[in-house]
Amino acid sequence: MTSDDFLRFFSEARASAILRTNLRDAAAPAMEAAIRGGFRVCEFTLTVPGALDLIREFSKRPEIVVGAGTVLTPQEAHAAVDAGAVFLVSPVVDEAVIAAALERDAAVMPGTFTPTEMLRAHRAGARLQKLFPAPDSGPKYLKAVLGPMPFLNVVPTNGVHENNAAAWLKAGAFAVGFVNTLFDPNDLAAGDYERVEQRARAAIGAVGRGKTSG
Repeated sequence: MTSDDFLRFFSEARASAILRTNLRDAAAPAMEAAIRGGFRVCEFTLTVPGALDLIREFSKRPEIVVGAGTVLTPQEAHAAVDAGAVFLVSPVVDEAVIAAALERDAAVMPGTFTPTEMLRAHRAGARLQKLFPAPDSGPKYLKAVLGPMPFLNVVPTNGVHENNAAAWLKAGAFAVGFVNTLFDPNDLAAGDYERVEQRARAAIGAVGRGKTSG
């Protein structure tokens, strides 16, 4: 899948499941639960034990698209793409990481917070900009940023949940990413993947309402 293909896929899905956990045995079943709940864009952060193996395994599934998060170096970018990652996400703007992604035709989403950082990422070639961390003003902040820069494709992650996902999309978010509000650490520690699936269904339902109203 090319970066163009991914952007089209993500623009339709409008949501990603972002798994960050230090529980190796919980990672695969947790993401499986999210997929059963309706997620089609799946991200494993490279802080997850065995993340590259998980990316390699899940990338074999034709119904989903898999990416890597917490990519901090060009070497990590290349390793993730070699494992099957279609998109790369970073908590920061690093032009070397962006360049590595572009070299491999992988979509790249650097972490940004200020309008300056968003524009910097965009000018470096990142067609998606991760909003991280989400500001207290939430969707209002995003709407204000997009006023003078409507060409940005901003994806809020941290702080997105079932009750505000629709508001983020209505404010102009390209898509939204669910992290701990989907993969609750207590659920993963308890092995309660049914709860993860329930949360996934609720999240996807909220995104669907956002698509309709956005």
